Amino acid sequence: MKQSLSLNLKQKLLMTPKLQQSINILQLSSYELSELIEKEYMENPALEMDSSSSDELEPVYNFDKAVELMNYLNKDDEKPEPLAADDDYKIKELCQNYQSLEEILLEQLDFSFNNAKEIKIAKYIIGLLDQNGYLRVDLQEIASLVNADIISIEAVLNKIQTFEPIGVAARNLQECLKIQAEKADIYTGLVKVIIDKHLEQVAEGKIKEIAISEGKEPVEVQKAVDIIRCFNPKPGASYGKSNPEYIRPDVVVKDINGKLEVIVNDSGLPRLHINKLCKRGNLLDVASRKYIEQHVNSAIWLIRSIEQRHQTLLNVVNEIVRQQEAVFRKGIAYMKPLSMKTVAENIGVHESTVSRCVANKYMEMPYGIIALKKFFVANINKNDSDDAMIADKVKAVIRDFIEKENKQKPLSDQQLANLLQEKNMKISRRTVMKYREQMGYPSSTKRKRY
Repeated sequence: MKQSLSLNLKQKLLMTPKLQQSINILQLSSYELSELIEKEYMENPALEMDSSSSDELEPVYNFDKAVELMNYLNKDDEKPEPLAADDDYKIKELCQNYQSLEEILLEQLDFSFNNAKEIKIAKYIIGLLDQNGYLRVDLQEIASLVNADIISIEAVLNKIQTFEPIGVAARNLQECLKIQAEKADIYTGLVKVIIDKHLEQVAEGKIKEIAISEGKEPVEVQKAVDIIRCFNPKPGASYGKSNPEYIRPDVVVKDINGKLEVIVNDSGLPRLHINKLCKRGNLLDVASRKYIEQHVNSAIWLIRSIEQRHQTLLNVVNEIVRQQEAVFRKGIAYMKPLSMKTVAENIGVHESTVSRCVANKYMEMPYGIIALKKFFVANINKNDSDDAMIADKVKAVIRDFIEKENKQKPLSDQQLANLLQEKNMKISRRTVMKYREQMGYPSSTKRKRY
């Protein structure tokens, strides 16, 4: 038996804590980075933080020894200031209304009721409304819960139904539309008949059937249906949650005199530099000097990682803008296939760096706010891909087709699929139907107008 000893040499990247920190910082959103900076400031005595923000972080120099750093810092410095709220920071709201539906209704309550018992009943009813503003609880049940007769409950409910938004506290869609029609003084004729008898047929787009049933022309029914569709079927849905959500864009792209400019949104980040705690470091003992050196090195690495994040994000977004310029000029429908690998090769970094850089980050552009990852789309010439980035482009094109179609002869899903194929987008009829429904467009039968 022959024994042999073989030695294999392999290169392996050692993931040090500092390197791990740099990678983590790269993939943080600006909001998360702001939180990290505050946390590090509280934990690392070598860090000093200015409450005034800056577009550029103060450069940090490399010192190999703590003594050299102490000598460098042996000059007057301002005292560190506490972190202040940035009033000028631009925040985009997803939820425009701060007040909830309940708060809006309670404000109107004081002007409508004088009786303490009625106020109690009204508050109870308002508290039972669902997110769309409907009352789904039986009045008899409410009467027993508040120890009142059904007539009193109905009287209070009728008054609440006059509150803004009109249609609130209705018990079903029919009552909701009726309240709004009465308020507009048009609860008569075909509008009344359709609300009372034909809402299901309206939902199914059966205009012709309604016309035959009522002895009217389809165009007359269509006109009445158009009026009804102006009403709000969910009067409570437009009011905000108690805690609105926010998106803080990490990067902004602006059209300045015809040129697209990329701005990394660091304006909300405090400026970091090395604390003057080492000012008299040469008087300290060896243990204290070592303690200071460790924290100073950690602070230097943190600031460099933040600077590197800024530059990498700027490089990546500049390349995205260069590759997808038509999107910024004309709209998202002009998104073209782009891979992270292409961007990485063009700016001289690894593909994983681009992936981490765009993670959890948003861009503010002329058309609104969009996640950076949305700019990376695969080739559309695939069969029924469910990729979210592809879907966004396809949906935009479908939306454009539907908005511009002949309303008397709306496009079927198959016709839409055929039109997409002419644009080199091989999407099946079934996928077209799925995207159409996700965007809230009814079928061609229901979109037909007379």
